[in-house]
Amino acid sequence: MKNTFAENIVDFLQQYDPFKNVQYNDLYDIAAQTEIIYLEKSKRLFKINDALHQNFYIVNAGVIHLTKIIDAQETLVSKCYVGSIFGLRPFFAKNNYALNSIANEDAVVYAIPIVLFKPLLAKYAGVMDYFLESFTHQSKSTGENYQTLKAISEASSESELTDFSYFQELDYDKTPLLIPVHTSISTVAKKMVDSNKSYALITNNARLNGIITDAEFKKKIAFGTINLDADCETIMQHNVTIVEESISVAEAQLLLLKNETQYLCVTEDGTENTRIKGIISERDIIKSQSNNPGVLVDEIRNAKNFEELKYVHSKYLFVIQNSFTKNIPLFHINNTTGEILHSIIQQCIKLCIDSLGSPPARFVWLSLGSQARKEQLVLSDQDNMIIYEDVSAEKHRDVKFYFVQLAKLVISNMQTLGYKPCPFEHLASNIKWCKSLSDFTAIYTNCIKSPGENMSDFSGIFFDFEYIYGETKIKDGLEIAIFQNLANNKIFFDYVGNQLLKLPQPLTFFKKFAVEENGTHKDLFNLKQKGLQFYIDAARIFALSHNLKGINNTYLRFKQMAIIDSKNADLYLDFAENFLKLQGFRTNEGIINDNDGAFIDTSKLSKIDKEELKKSLNVIDDIIDLIKDKYHLTRFS
Repeated sequence: MKNTFAENIVDFLQQYDPFKNVQYNDLYDIAAQTEIIYLEKSKRLFKINDALHQNFYIVNAGVIHLTKIIDAQETLVSKCYVGSIFGLRPFFAKNNYALNSIANEDAVVYAIPIVLFKPLLAKYAGVMDYFLESFTHQSKSTGENYQTLKAISEASSESELTDFSYFQELDYDKTPLLIPVHTSISTVAKKMVDSNKSYALITNNARLNGIITDAEFKKKIAFGTINLDADCETIMQHNVTIVEESISVAEAQLLLLKNETQYLCVTEDGTENTRIKGIISERDIIKSQSNNPGVLVDEIRNAKNFEELKYVHSKYLFVIQNSFTKNIPLFHINNTTGEILHSIIQQCIKLCIDSLGSPPARFVWLSLGSQARKEQLVLSDQDNMIIYEDVSAEKHRDVKFYFVQLAKLVISNMQTLGYKPCPFEHLASNIKWCKSLSDFTAIYTNCIKSPGENMSDFSGIFFDFEYIYGETKIKDGLEIAIFQNLANNKIFFDYVGNQLLKLPQPLTFFKKFAVEENGTHKDLFNLKQKGLQFYIDAARIFALSHNLKGINNTYLRFKQMAIIDSKNADLYLDFAENFLKLQGFRTNEGIINDNDGAFIDTSKLSKIDKEELKKSLNVIDDIIDLIKDKYHLTRFS
């Protein structure tokens, strides 16, 4: 019986690459199992971090937009018109989608089952090449240059960096087991065991002749049908896929799939005529993605105890160092690693709750300061607070006791990872910062309405808070109260503006670095207090006074201000870039010296770095001028 729908789908597919050269019968079998999906305008087929589908897609009618989040905005990456293929991620990885797919108008797409289509990749070389090209094009459409794509070891959002890892070069076994032809099977087996290899490359005059793997022994030796003293060529695979050293993760994955093999042999020029340099296995590809942020987040969420979490955290630190040393843009590193760190804290809280028992009331855990701003690229302090729902007076003591104990346990575990408790005790384990929603609302209200009287123990970081765990409605309730009190509150902005002016100046009258004159850090420059703090505090003031909710990151606050206050757009954009430069100096210091990077020895900087640092510090004068101009500082001067 004819399947009209399948025939129509085949007729459509054969109009477009890579299906033009695929035999009708092969396409018909797939078309018979293909689903037709109708999407209304603005409907999403999949979104960032959705679990992978069992299908990939081709547009039959309409237009599909592929987007991602860049600078807190949904940004177009690629347009898929009629005949365009998208949703190829399931061919390359097991981590979730890194892009959104949205119907830009009413659209029809065909959902083609991957399990049925995979055999065609091996059968038709042109299809394989087309898929690789399509995947490469969509990944490069993010606007990053190719060197960046190669350099990064990713994921997304859970990440921004997910697609990039597939274009990095592979680490592989550079000490392959080479055995000359005519060696006996038993000798090959012994050498494989002795060298702990799952393969042996058989050579003839130093050139590749074939390969023997564990699979050959399982298939051909297990039943005793072959003499172990026989020539190894009797069980050897002759068809070995040869590649050159610069092959990317994506290309290697496709070749393994296309050739239905577990190994790729690396030679000097990618041909059998040159020296063997090593071998790439499926395990190498998996390992290449083990520090991929998307994979790390998945490992974090599945950590069953703190030891497992500690192990994943060590890989997280490697992601920061590796990304920074390979010159990945700092904003992308901040955004990606910030998400990973939040997942680590979240899982730590879950594990501690498992240990203590269920909470006696609804609550929310908020990170403060650099953790909340996603700017903690070094192991610095942890700052946090717990807000719990209002409970009856008779329950309040027990509820508070539980949450203080929870905070102590979480903070202790995070300290083990390297995050010291805040020296000013801005911590949820401090009863001052573990309170009910009503109590916190009153505290914030008093500080905002009478800042001169109530801000002595209340740091600006309490306005940089980020949800980590619990009830978002509690956080939202506090946020609403804060912005209601901030509206048209000139006194508060006068106060915090003057506090910023009181920060110690970074440069002396003669434009030299204002280094510490005594103490532990004598002759070192306090980059955190005399540089970064100006930018962080100013961005916070701008954000609060312009009702910017949900944006904590200093760079993003400045970028957003460039849109809101377009008259001063150039200034804000300059502030944003110079903030990242200062953060880069701190991160570099922290990585090199294994500390928080707050103090740097400017005498060890190159002449160019000194000039760059001074340039970013000089911009602070522009920040101060803009603060004075916008907030007319008088009352607290």
